[in-house]
Amino acid sequence: MWKGNFDLDGRRVVVTGGASGIGFGLAKALGRRGGRVLIAEPDEQRLRSAVRALEELGVDATYTPCDVTDLAQVDALADRAWSVLGGVDMVFNNAGIGIPQATLANTAMEDLHRVFDVNFFGVWHGCKVFTPRLIEQGTPAGIYNTGSENSVFNAVPDFAAYIASKHAVLGLTENLREQVPDFIHVGLILPGFVMSGLTEDSSETPMDTDRFVALALRQIGDGRFFIVSHAYNKVRIRQRYDELLRAFDKYAPRYDGDDEFDIRTLLAKGK
Repeated sequence: MWKGNFDLDGRRVVVTGGASGIGFGLAKALGRRGGRVLIAEPDEQRLRSAVRALEELGVDATYTPCDVTDLAQVDALADRAWSVLGGVDMVFNNAGIGIPQATLANTAMEDLHRVFDVNFFGVWHGCKVFTPRLIEQGTPAGIYNTGSENSVFNAVPDFAAYIASKHAVLGLTENLREQVPDFIHVGLILPGFVMSGLTEDSSETPMDTDRFVALALRQIGDGRFFIVSHAYNKVRIRQRYDELLRAFDKYAPRYDGDDEFDIRTLLAKGK
């Protein structure tokens, strides 16, 4: 498991969902630190506009159209990255979408599948394609998945499909962290209410994107796994885990030898 700091300067960076919002903010911030950036999303016109904006800021940027729901396109994105950048140091599986807010019973099945295709399978595809290549490359590198505060508690009522997709990203990212060698840094980005394409029409005021990105990159540089922002989230997280722990305290309290059914303990003994 990764230990220590991660140098953010002069990195070769791939960002899905990189033409707007948090993805664009990451590309801009890392590009200003001397990074070479490849951004991706399906809309080529948005990509062209984003690259022009980055170049005006002095960022060395290029783009590749990519629909992350298509594994073959993600594979082609990786080919392009190694060809254009000469290697990859940081991958941000950042592409994500929202869907109309609705109760579980009233959520259209096509919306459920669409949000999972992008928010979960898009991240899965990025991990599946880039992780083996980063390992084979053999140099310190990082892979970062964009979850949400909705990965760790239910932030928005009547949003079950989106919340479930972000909970799933938490699970896959925690598991990936255990599967990579020590020179690969894995991180889970947990944005709260941040200005992006998902929040730009809100009547409330989200956290500024650049403010969030600066905080996220500080944690990435410090080698953190959980990359957090909104302080009040601690209240919501504590509510969930306090309830869970109270259930254990009452119905499944600790006792001597209670690791008898702990699967990790059993697996370790079987090695």
